[in-house]
Amino acid sequence: QVQLVESGGGLVQAGVSLRLSCAASGRTFSSYAMGWFRQAPGKEREFVAVINWSGGSTYYTDSVKGRFTISRDNAKNTVYLQMNSLKPEDTAVYYCAARLGSYSGNYYLESKYGYWGQGTQVTVSS
Repeated sequence: QVQLVESGGGLVQAGVSLRLSCAASGRTFSSYAMGWFRQAPGKEREFVAVINWSGGSTYYTDSVKGRFTISRDNAKNTVYLQMNSLKPEDTAVYYCAARLGSYSGNYYLESKYGYWGQGTQVTVSS
């Protein structure tokens, strides 16, 4: 069992940076690949980024490549999402998610993640 708690969201202006954190409970954090998803108002939840258990493999959705960086600290049971050059279209509730084991080509599928946080709101004004 893994419990996830996100933090770090807020209201910011376009162009600035935010770092989201997701703290996980349990002693097996390093057994999980960790992902970030987001849901904008009126839209379906979408994949943002994923990182494997060691941090050696990451994937991003095209719209955030070069601006967002996912990382993890297994000693602190925490995964991060560094968001730079934020745009109004990044406005969404951001969710952290965990999936046991490794991932392959299905890293973007919500159904493959068994644990979810409650979400943190990120609002980017123009």
